[in-house]
Parts: sequence; structure tokens; C-alpha cells
Amino acid sequence: MRKSVIKFLVLVIFAGCSTGKTMQAQDKVPSPQGPQEKETSQGATHPTTAAAENNPTNLAEYKIGPQDVLKIDVWKEDQLTRTVPVRPDGKITLPLLNDVQAAGLTPMELSAVIRDGLRKYMNEPQVTVTVAEINSRRIYVTGEVVRPGAYSLLPDMTVLQALSTSGGFTQFARVKGVYVLRTESGKQVKHAFNYKEAISGKKPQENLVLEPGDVIVVP
Repeated sequence: MRKSVIKFLVLVIFAGCSTGKTMQAQDKVPSPQGPQEKETSQGATHPTTAAAENNPTNLAEYKIGPQDVLKIDVWKEDQLTRTVPVRPDGKITLPLLNDVQAAGLTPMELSAVIRDGLRKYMNEPQVTVTVAEINSRRIYVTGEVVRPGAYSLLPDMTVLQALSTSGGFTQFARVKGVYVLRTESGKQVKHAFNYKEAISGKKPQENLVLEPGDVIVVP
């Protein structure tokens, strides 16, 4: 009888120790939900915002021009989905439709034209047009800048933004004597731009919104 009682007490103590260790182990296991939710929320916010801010071709009013590169997506039609350049005559070539006028249209207008043309061959085609490369609207930066050359003209791009894109000035640049050459009514017009006054806010009107073909000269 005495031995049975002792065995019973030993079993009770051992069971209690095992239960305590199990509870401690469970307490130390972190909840997977918290970190996953935090990581997901961070991943869903920043890339989306950055893409929206850095993609100028989202603007509905952008007019397609020659030498632009377009991505044509036709839903569930891999043979029709492709990337095509806009020819100098302003047209693109697509299967079934042959030549399609693209220059002068917005991406949404062109997608509607393609959709209407494809209705002859399929039911309710879904077409998306994206401007992959802007090559038709260019401005030029020359003179004492780090990277002189031709640059794509982004919507509402200013002189300051173009200078920043070209890498800024060299050590020999005369920043007070910068000017913009623009063709107006068939004549070349010179617009002065004083960099120091522009960044100080004294002459904001000199920070022009650029137009296709503008040439920024940094003496």
C-alpha cells in the first residue's frame, strides 16, 4: 500500500513538470500573424506609391507620337499581345488589323480603336495600351552639364527638372547665363534662365514648362 502511494505521488509530480514545460514552450512561440500582417502592409504600400509617382505614362492626356514604343495587351489572346514601335508615319502594325493610326491618340483612344477593329473577329475583346517608351517628345541639354544629350520630355517637365536629369552643372558652368532655345512661329526664340534666382524663388517664371524640341544651353 505504501509503495503504491509513493508511485502515485511520483507520477503526479512528473506530470506536473511536463505540463509546466509545455506551457512555457507555448508561451515562447511568437504569433505568426502579427509580423506577417506588418510585412504585408509595408509591401502593399510603398511599391504601389512609387510606381504611380514614377510612371508618367499613366496620364490619360498623353498623346502618342512617332518612335514611341507601345505595349498592346489583348486579354486571353497571346498571339495579339505584343510590343510595337510607332512608325515615322504615326502608324503601328497589328495582326488582323494591319496598319492602325496611333500618333495623335491617347492610349485609351487607341485601345478603343483596336477594340472596335477586333470585334469583327472576336466577341468583346479587352484591349489595354501602355506607352512603354516615350521617344517622340524630346528636349535637349547641351553645354556645361555632366550628361549632355537628348532626353524624353515628361509631362510638365521644367527647366530645373531637365537640368537635374542631365546630372547638374560642371565646375565651369555659368549658372546665371543659362538659356532655353525654343521655336515659336517658325523663329528661334531665346529665353533666359538664371539658375540661382530660379532656385531662390526670385524669378519662378523663368523655370519654363518645356515643350518638345526645346534646347537648354548651359554656357
